[in-house]
Amino acid sequence: MPHDIDFHSYAPRQGHGLPHDPFNAIVGPRPIGWISTCDAAGRLNLAPYSFFNAFNYVPPIVGFASIGRKDTLRNIEETGEFVWNLATRDLAEAMNLSCAAVAPEVSEFDLTGLTPRPSLSVRPPRVQESPVCFECRRTQILQLEGADGRTVPTWLVLGEVVQVHIAQHLLKDGVYDTAGAGHILRAGGPADYFSIGPEQLFRMARPA
Repeated sequence: MPHDIDFHSYAPRQGHGLPHDPFNAIVGPRPIGWISTCDAAGRLNLAPYSFFNAFNYVPPIVGFASIGRKDTLRNIEETGEFVWNLATRDLAEAMNLSCAAVAPEVSEFDLTGLTPRPSLSVRPPRVQESPVCFECRRTQILQLEGADGRTVPTWLVLGEVVQVHIAQHLLKDGVYDTAGAGHILRAGGPADYFSIGPEQLFRMARPA
C-alpha cells in the first residue's frame, strides 16, 4: 500500500458525508437471508434480510439481523422456527418483490407466485423453487447494543440448522457447485447486487 495514500475518514455517529453509506458496501457483497416463517396460526411470511451469515460449524448456526420488529422476528418469537432459502439469479425478481411492505395477513408466497413446500423438521415451509434450503430452530434472539451500552432497535436472530436440502444437480462429485447455483449477493448501492459465476473462482490451499 502506498505510504502517501489518502483516506476518507469519519466517525459513524457524526455521519459519513457521502451520497450513500459505504458500510454495507465494504462488508460485502453479503449473502441474502431469504427467510420463510409462519406465525402461531400458520400464516406464512417470506422476507429477505441483507444482514445474514453463517456463524458456526458444529452445530451449524446461521443468523440474520432484523432492523425493527418485523413480521419475521415476531413469527420466530412465537414458533421458534424458520427456513433460510438460497436466493439465486433466476429468483432475484421474486426475492425483491418479497420485500414489499404488506400486512401480516398477506403471504409473500402469494404475492410472488412462489410455491411453499413442506419442510421435514420445522413448521415453516421452504421455497420450492430455491435449490438450497436450511430448516432452522431458533437458538438465540439478541437485541443489539452500541458501545455505550444503549440498546438499538435491531435484533440478531440465530438458529441451528436441523435439515439441509440441496438440489442434486448442484453436487458435482459430491462437492457443492457454488458457481453453478447462481448465488446473488447484496452489494453497497441502494439497488446493487452481484452474482457468482465460474470466472470468480480461484483456489488456495491452506498452509500445512
